Amino acid sequence: MRTADNLLDLIGHTPLVKLNRCIPESSPHEFYAKLEFMNPGGSVKDRMARNIIEDAEKRGLLKSGGTIIEATSGNTGVGLAMVASIKGYKCIFTISEKMSDEKINTLKTLGATVIVTPKGVEPEDSRSVYSVAEKLAKEIPNSYLTNQYHNSANPEAHYKTTGPEIWEQMNGKIDLFVDGAGTGGTISGTGRFLKEKNPDVKIVCADPVGSILYDLFYHKEIKQPPAPFLVEGIGEDMLPKNVQMDVLDDFVQVSDRDTFQTTLEIVKKEGVFAGPSSGCALSAAIQYSKRWTQKKRIVVIFPDSGSKYLSKIGNSQWLFENGIFDQENPERRFSHLENQLTKMNVPSEGLPKVAREDLATVALLKSIDSEYFVVEGSQKDFNVYSTKELMRSLN
Repeated sequence: MRTADNLLDLIGHTPLVKLNRCIPESSPHEFYAKLEFMNPGGSVKDRMARNIIEDAEKRGLLKSGGTIIEATSGNTGVGLAMVASIKGYKCIFTISEKMSDEKINTLKTLGATVIVTPKGVEPEDSRSVYSVAEKLAKEIPNSYLTNQYHNSANPEAHYKTTGPEIWEQMNGKIDLFVDGAGTGGTISGTGRFLKEKNPDVKIVCADPVGSILYDLFYHKEIKQPPAPFLVEGIGEDMLPKNVQMDVLDDFVQVSDRDTFQTTLEIVKKEGVFAGPSSGCALSAAIQYSKRWTQKKRIVVIFPDSGSKYLSKIGNSQWLFENGIFDQENPERRFSHLENQLTKMNVPSEGLPKVAREDLATVALLKSIDSEYFVVEGSQKDFNVYSTKELMRSLN
C-alpha cells in the first residue's frame, strides 16, 4: 500500500510533458512543460511554502499557535494556508485587488484572513501589499512574516527539489530553462542548480511588458517606470532579493496579448489547462529559441492552472475589453463569429445553451461536450449550430 502521511509529502515530483501542437511547425526544438499546477495546492508555490515554514520552525521564528503573514498574489497564500492547516497555524494575507476573484475566494475558503489592498500603488506606499503585511507582523504577537520576496528559503526550495527533478527527468540533456519571475525564487533556485550541473544551460526570464526587471537586468536602472500589466504572479515594480541576476542569462519581454493568446493556445491545442504565467513563459521560450537553428531541448515552468483565472481567460468580454483578441467592438465580434456558422436543422430541445458573448471562449477552450449546441438569441427562438464548426472558427 502506497500512502502519504499528509499533503506535504505530495509536494513536488511533478510531471514533465512534451509540447507538440502549440509550438510553431517551423521550430526544430523540443519544448517540455513542468506541470507545477499538479502540486497539491495547485501551484509551484507549494514547494517554497513548505520550505519557508519548516525553516522558520527550525530557527525558532515560528512557534505553536502562531500566525503566518504574507503579501501574496494568491498562489503563495494557498500554499502557506495548506501548510498552516496541517501544522495548526493561523494565516493573514494581503493581496492586491488586481488578483482574480478565484484566488481571493480560495484563500478565504482555506480559513485565511484576507486583506485586499489597492492596485497600482508604489511598494513603499503605506497601502501596498508589502507595507500592510509588514505593519501587521509588527503589531500581532507570535506572528511570522514569511517574506517570500527576500527569504532565502524560497530559492533554496527549488535548488533542492525543482532543479534536481528537471535534471533527472531530462536525463541531463537540457539547453534552455525559462520561467517568469515574481519573487524570483523558482527561476533563481532552479537556475542555480542547473548551472552547477552544466554551465552552458541558458536561464532566461520571461518578463511582462510593464515590469521593471528587464530594465534592471540590461541597464542596471529603471528606464521606463512600472506600468500596469494583466498577468498575475510574475513581473515586478521592485527588485526582490530572490531575483538573483547573476544566475540569469537573459530576459525576454512579453506583452499581455501574447501572454493570453499563448495561454489559450496551450489549452486549445495541448489540453493543458495552464494559467497566464505559463503562456508568458512559453511565449518567451519560443521567441528566444528562434536564435538557434540546431535542435535544442527547452524546459518551461507552468506555475499554476487556468482554473484560477476563469473570470479572465474564461470570459470573452474580459478578453475583448483588454485587447487579447482584437480591438473590435465585442458585440460586433460576437455577431461576426455567429454569422460564420451554419444553422443546423436539428431540434434544440436538450442541447447545451451558449450565450452569444461566450462563443469565442467556448471555441478556444473546447468546452462543449455535445455534437450540437444552441445560441441564446434576443428572441424566443434558438439557433442550432455544429460544435465542430465552432471549434474551427477561430483557427
